[in-house]
Amino acid sequence: MLTDKADSGAERRRRVVEYIERELVDARSAADPWLHLERAHILSQQWAWPHTKVHAVMFRQALRDRDRREAIGQAVRIVVASPGSLAGKYPVGNTGRATMALTEIASVPPDLDQILAQPTVDL
Repeated sequence: MLTDKADSGAERRRRVVEYIERELVDARSAADPWLHLERAHILSQQWAWPHTKVHAVMFRQALRDRDRREAIGQAVRIVVASPGSLAGKYPVGNTGRATMALTEIASVPPDLDQILAQPTVDL
C-alpha cells in the first residue's frame, strides 16, 4: 500500500504543478502579471523545484519592472525557497512578494485551497 500512497502523492504533485504552469503562462500575457505569479507561488510552496522556479520567474519580472526592492527580495527568496520547501517550513498563503515578510502567513484563496486540498483534481 505504500506504493499507492506514493503514487497518489506524485499524481497530486503533477496536477498541482499543471496549475502552477497555467498561472505562469497567464502571467506572461497579463497586464499585471503579479497576481498570477502570486497564485503560482501559493500553489508551489510545498515542492522545492516548483517553488524555486516561481521565485526565479518573479525575479525576472522584477527586473523587467525595474523594481530594485522586489528584485533583491526575490534573490533572497530564491536562496531560501528550496530548503524551506524540503524542510516543510514555509508560510502558507504567503504571496512570495518582497512586500510580505518571509515568514508571514496569509489566507489561501478558496479556489487555490481547493486545488491544494484535493488528492486529485479534475482538469
